[in-house]
Amino acid sequence: MMLDVDELLSVSDRTAKPRTAGLTSVIDTGYGVRLIDDHLRSCGSFVDLAKLGFGTGLITANLEEKLAMYREHQVEVCFGGTLFEYFYARGRLDDYRRWVSDQGVTTVEISDGVVQFPGDEKLECIAEFAKDFTVLSEVGQKDASVVVSPAKWVRAIRAEFEAGATRVILEGRESGTAGMYRATGEMRTGLVDEVLEAGFDVASLVFEAPLKDHQAYLVRLLGPSVNLANIAMFDVLACETLRHGLRADTLVDLVGPDQ
Repeated sequence: MMLDVDELLSVSDRTAKPRTAGLTSVIDTGYGVRLIDDHLRSCGSFVDLAKLGFGTGLITANLEEKLAMYREHQVEVCFGGTLFEYFYARGRLDDYRRWVSDQGVTTVEISDGVVQFPGDEKLECIAEFAKDFTVLSEVGQKDASVVVSPAKWVRAIRAEFEAGATRVILEGRESGTAGMYRATGEMRTGLVDEVLEAGFDVASLVFEAPLKDHQAYLVRLLGPSVNLANIAMFDVLACETLRHGLRADTLVDLVGPDQ
């Protein structure tokens, strides 16, 4: 008898690509083209976005080939917010806009995790780039010693949506030790609660969750359709099992003992 896998997994109510919620964004810290192809053959249906982390996009020798491979697997690409900050700090945002466009990339990440913008300049950048790109803005600091109050996070998220951001990313770094997390990796649950209580559309929020415990917590809290980012390519299938209750961390929460 053939096993109806789709029916079996229907408890998680996951949708197919292109998804509007339950997005998985991987962080590419320098993957080779063959590795990308190999892994996406196994898990590409679960990957919605690939962020070329830090400034790697600028120094990748075979960038065109790499972008083509992601597109072949129907994975959208953007460059890391740190690269945006680099061009901003150099006073070269016009060059950045042209370069991103030349790569055929239609999504940009705008952050201020390292470089501080005076006044409303970050919001002005979001509004300007939103004319031609899908803007993912990021809130939170990369320095774990900088603690930003939940109220300030909420104000920033609201302002960046109003400026034109399609989604707002909550900072967690690739290590899970800053932004939403303490230096120990412990989640700032009070911060997350206050952000959620502010009434934002959860489908428009993206939570950086590089570690399994972070992913499991957010799936238990918000369900399988939570947007997760900074997932390592090697962890995509493991992350997806959390969304389906196929792992001990979420099995009881999503499936229950009586199913």
